[in-house]
Amino acid sequence: MKLKVCGMRDAANIEALISLKPDFIGFIFYEKSPRYVGEELDEEMLLNIPSSIKKVGVFVNSNPEHIMNMVKRYDLQYVQLHGSEMPDFCRVLRQKGLNIIKSFAVDNDFNFAMLNNYKPFCDLFLFDTKGELPGGSGVAFDWNILREYDREKPFLLSGGISNENIDQLLAIAADVPMYGIDVNSRFETAPGVKDIEQIEKIIAKIRIKEKQEIEV
Repeated sequence: MKLKVCGMRDAANIEALISLKPDFIGFIFYEKSPRYVGEELDEEMLLNIPSSIKKVGVFVNSNPEHIMNMVKRYDLQYVQLHGSEMPDFCRVLRQKGLNIIKSFAVDNDFNFAMLNNYKPFCDLFLFDTKGELPGGSGVAFDWNILREYDREKPFLLSGGISNENIDQLLAIAADVPMYGIDVNSRFETAPGVKDIEQIEKIIAKIRIKEKQEIEV
């Protein structure tokens, strides 16, 4: 299972996170987010992040030109679309050679059939808890709903994941395989600043689970 840590912007915090070797690091390019990168992002440092760690730019209803500019400036490997972007928008970016993660806000009434039109133009889906605003609320939705998804396209799970409920999540993942998880606000000491010790703990739990599955 892959780990994506999102909402990073502080240079020292990013350096500490890199030492833990997560699979993805996310940077939010949405001005209304408390984790908006603003002008704080160290461009040179991002360019030197090891290639084994994929950099993800998170955008909400942005225009393609702005997205492309940020991709080139920071050498982003993935673009995460976290707004109301339609399949054609994903297609346009895909044709520009970008890897696309499309986020969907999930609640008990979510219709997974709506994903079908997105599948040809996205590399990964991300399922997050539905809230009033885009982005993390720190609240989990009922993960059992994922059993309704056909898993034709790999997905990341987000929303309220913590060290307190990761065992429950891993138990569900045994029946509903997921590509990875995306953590953010539940691992922060302040907006945009991650608790490295807590992230280290969740990485250890994921790796222990993976080792057990290999041994079985």
